[in-house]
Formats: sequence, C-alpha cells, structure tokens
Amino acid sequence: MKNRTTTQSKENVILNTDIQINLITAINNISSVDWHNLNTASCPFLKYDFFNALENSCSVSAKQGWQPHHLVAKHENDITAIIPMYLKNHSWGEYVFDWDWAEAFKRNGIDYYPKLVATIPFTPVTSEKILSSTHDITDFFTPLIDHCEHKNINSWHILYCPKIKADLPEDVYERNTVQFHWFNREYKKFDDFLNLFTSRKRKNTRKERLSITEQGLKIRQLKHNDITPKDIDFFYLTYQLTYLKKGHQPHLSPEFFQEMLMNMAENILLIIASKGEEDIACALFFYDDSQLYGRYWGCTKQYNNLHFELCYYQGIEFCIQNNIKTFNPGTQGEHKIQRGFEPVLTHSYHWIKHPAFKHPVKNFCKQEQQHMLTYQQQCQARLPFRE
Repeated sequence: MKNRTTTQSKENVILNTDIQINLITAINNISSVDWHNLNTASCPFLKYDFFNALENSCSVSAKQGWQPHHLVAKHENDITAIIPMYLKNHSWGEYVFDWDWAEAFKRNGIDYYPKLVATIPFTPVTSEKILSSTHDITDFFTPLIDHCEHKNINSWHILYCPKIKADLPEDVYERNTVQFHWFNREYKKFDDFLNLFTSRKRKNTRKERLSITEQGLKIRQLKHNDITPKDIDFFYLTYQLTYLKKGHQPHLSPEFFQEMLMNMAENILLIIASKGEEDIACALFFYDDSQLYGRYWGCTKQYNNLHFELCYYQGIEFCIQNNIKTFNPGTQGEHKIQRGFEPVLTHSYHWIKHPAFKHPVKNFCKQEQQHMLTYQQQCQARLPFRE
C-alpha cells in the first residue's frame, strides 16, 4: 500500500496494483459482518449499529451537510479496511474548529468546502478511525490526497485519533486540543478519590453533593433493560431544550436515540434527577468495559449544582462501582479541573489542497500545538489534588 495510487475515471474508485478502494455513500452498502470482523475495538461509537442509526435516522445525510463517504479497501475479494468518512460543506459537529481557516479562504475568494472528514459525527472521542488488522491509517494518506485532487475536494481531516508516531508527510499537519478526563486509580468508593483533594476543594465538592439532597432531589441510574422508551422520550425533551436555549436545533433526531435503545442498550447509562414525582433533569452516557463517555445533558428546571452531580459525580461513582478505568465527560469545560478531571491532549491530522494555504496552515498548527502544550501544563497545575 506504500506505492502511490492512480485515480481511475470510474466514480468513487481508486486502484493500485494490490488494493482497490471504494468510497461508499451509504453504510447499508457495507456488510455488517465485514464491519464486525474488522472492528476489534470495544468503543461503542465504532459499532456498525451506531453509524447505521445515524444514517437511518437522517441525523447524518447530504441534506444535513454530512454526506457519507466511507472508504472501503479490498485485496482481491476480501475487505481489509474501512474508514468511516463524510463529505461536508460546513464544520458543525466536529469539535476541532477550523472556522478561521474557512473564513481565511473566503476572504481570498477561494472555496474551503467541500472537505472530507474521518470522524464519528458529533462525538469528540479519541478512537481508531480505521477498522483494519492489516493497515495503518497512514497507508491511506496518499490515496485520500489523490481522491481529493481528482474530485475537487479541498481538504481531508482525520479527527480524534490516536497519536501517529511515524513521521508525517510534509503536507500533513497535526493539531491538538485539550480535554479533561477522569482516571480510576483503583478507588473502592467516591471518598477514596475525594481524599486526594486539598481540604478546601474536598469541602467544596462535598458541599455541592450535599446540596442535591438539601434541595429534595432524587437521583436514579438506569442501564440496559431498565431504560424504557418513556425514559428516552424524557431524555430527548431535555436534550432538545439544551440546544434550543442556545438558539440551535439538536443535531440528533429522536429516531436515533430510539434506535440506540433497541440495538445498543448494553452500552447506555441514563441518569435521571427527580423532584417529588416529577423528572426534572437527565444525562445520557455511553460506556464499554474500560471507558465511560458523557454525552448529553438537559433539564426542565434549574437547581444548584445539578449539572455537576449528574454529569460528573454520578459518572465517577459509576466508574468506581463498575471498575471502569477512564471517564471522558465531553469536550471543553475548565470547571472540570477543580473536580479532578485531568487535562489530556487529543490528536487530529489535516491536509489542505490549495498550495497558497499550505505554509500558513502548517505554521498555524505548529503555534497551536505549542499553545496547547502550555495550556495543558497550566491546567495540570490547577488540579485539586494534594502535593
């Protein structure tokens, strides 16, 4: 796969002497058996059912600016790699922000879109972006460049993947962001974790948690078959309200979450807060054997510290109870630092077609990387733990 490929005139097909690469515009044109055979990760967001639900529910589609463009590589008659990808005409739902790049292109009268993005839509979670036992993602850098040049696609982007340790080609650039993750260091109960805090931070956290009881709120954790369609309906109401309060429509449709409940209930944790007989807030998580992923939250009524309790403290308790090693509560949010979530770097990789922008983008990425390393160190110094 190391030899440069040549693009054929046939739509969406790239060939070389060993490998045939197809770009597939609907996941139902990929066999779920082939997908499962190549996917060795436990991450719920890499399951066929997850991507299938996104497309079945029209949460991703050409109309939404997320045209499926999945790469499927074959050797002879065997599928050897799949990279879930999307052809996009905007940058919403990615969380590696390139709006400034798009604006710079626009100022110079140059099209920034369409672009090709390898990512899990609306899910800023580090995971493998290639399903394969024989290929590395770097094997496909050159075929992707050829495809973009042939199809007038202006860039490609591989978001939230493990760090590539090999040397990068001259025109492929790394970007970093900082997220805040919680790590389970074999705690037996929540207080084991809290006892690592300084006295002042420990008192503040206990005060926040106590306020939930003092406000008369009850919390329940639901998973697997305990979650009902009615619970999902309530969750969707709160999820929708969160977006509407910011003047946006939600990315994901109710049908997507209903399909999740039908096909991936074993990966879902739903935490609901109630006041008396009335449910008033909800947080939805996904999880596997090693990680908990905080995804969505919303409420119908506001209560002090309820967001912290549902989205962070309940998740930490769930990890401790179930021996889950890592908790990724979602992107951004410096308020997570004082609650014991540690700064970690994420990695994304980018190629820009237009020659005039290659050097400026490369310089931007280098400067941003240094800024992110400094920011990570600053956040590390603000953690609540004792020396």
